Amino acid sequence: MALQLRTHISTAETDYGTVLLDERSGQYWQLNATGALVVQTLRDGGTQAEAVATLVDQFEVDESQANADVAALLDGLHSAGLVTS
Repeated sequence: MALQLRTHISTAETDYGTVLLDERSGQYWQLNATGALVVQTLRDGGTQAEAVATLVDQFEVDESQANADVAALLDGLHSAGLVTS
């Protein structure tokens, strides 16, 4: 899944993850380290399964929880109109 941020969304890395800013509305979203890792993996051309595997490898989370978390994050990003895929 090639995940792309919409053209009006900008990002900033922080000590705690990544901030997504909707330049049209002024709203922003804070992604923690795991969310930022998922988004970066997908933006780099990784698949959803690869994002899950990366979470399992780098954080203490089992595969079923990582899968549910990745799916929920993607659903939220799409619902908020922040990304296209």
